[in-house]
Amino acid sequence: MNQTDNYELKVRPIKTNVFLNIKELWRYRELFYIFAWRDIKVRYKQTILGIAWAVLQPVTSTFIFTVFFGKFIKIPSEGLPYSLFVLIGLVYWSFFSGTLTHASNSLIENEGIIKKVYFPRLILPLSTIATGLIDFGISFILSLLVGLYFGYFPSPLAIIIIPLGLVIASLGAVGAGLFLTSINVKYRDVRYALPFFIQILIFVTPVIYPLSIVGSVNRLVIAINPIVGVIESARKVISGSGVIDYQVLAVSAISSILLFVAGLYYFRTTEKFFADII
Repeated sequence: MNQTDNYELKVRPIKTNVFLNIKELWRYRELFYIFAWRDIKVRYKQTILGIAWAVLQPVTSTFIFTVFFGKFIKIPSEGLPYSLFVLIGLVYWSFFSGTLTHASNSLIENEGIIKKVYFPRLILPLSTIATGLIDFGISFILSLLVGLYFGYFPSPLAIIIIPLGLVIASLGAVGAGLFLTSINVKYRDVRYALPFFIQILIFVTPVIYPLSIVGSVNRLVIAINPIVGVIESARKVISGSGVIDYQVLAVSAISSILLFVAGLYYFRTTEKFFADII
């Protein structure tokens, strides 16, 4: 028998000491596009309203929050119409919480392909950002239109702050998602506990209230939440009123970077066991 008829092919990850192997991720960039496009199609497949859900969800939440917290409880909104105040907060909050949720469940939802073939597992949680960006873009345009309706015009700083806020929110959401999805592989409680955690997190995030109602010291403590500085800064530039608190934004940015690095480190140290225990 010919020796070439009997062989074994072993597929292994590229051995590297690099903490984040950009070269390998670039090699699998087409797979990233495939996962991202698949998630986008699945999200809106067989829906009557389709992509209109990206508008309906923030509009509905804004209406409910405006009635209960703006009209009844009369929470201050830093001079902005409460509906615009809440909507801007929800635009970034929805992107952050949605990306965090999908990233945390990305490995479990793709366990079949993880068991069959090797590819950089990091692609799965990273690809969840794409779906969130579609919804964010639609909701963001809506917030601009509402601001213009009330007579507020974006500040020139919006060109810098809006993309920067997206980067900070993405790093924080994916960082936490990397940590949670690694745990979720072994302990499936994560997927059940996460919705409750997100419900609690919204109340320690200035979505329905301004950060100005807390003291200066507590403000910096709350800003450890990666999305806090992003929402506060976005409100300033989208409405074109007020001065950005760069200290709060810096704390949120640093927190987001540290969260991403910690989540990535834990993910990389555990990913070699994913296929065995998922």
